[in-house]
Amino acid sequence: MTFDEFKASMTSSTPPATLPPLLKALWHDGNGDWEAAHQIAQSKEGNPSYDRIHAYLHRVEGDEWNAGYWYRRAGSKVFAGSLQEEWTALVQQHLQ
Repeated sequence: MTFDEFKASMTSSTPPATLPPLLKALWHDGNGDWEAAHQIAQSKEGNPSYDRIHAYLHRVEGDEWNAGYWYRRAGSKVFAGSLQEEWTALVQQHLQ
């Protein structure tokens, strides 16, 4: 799936069944369902990829302290760009 196909899928009421969980989390977040995205991110706490999306989601929430905790758990630096730029970077990373 390309980034454009992923974005086009967001017009549906549910994510494509073939999406892996982390892309489903980003799909839900992109559609304004933070809770569904957060539930997926929490489902494999301790996995750096899940923890990285967990960090982003707490940044979306405005909880910078908690976001920082999850960035550290993921072994990542706090993203310096906008939330939209971070979302795009995460989607592109997980589409590869």
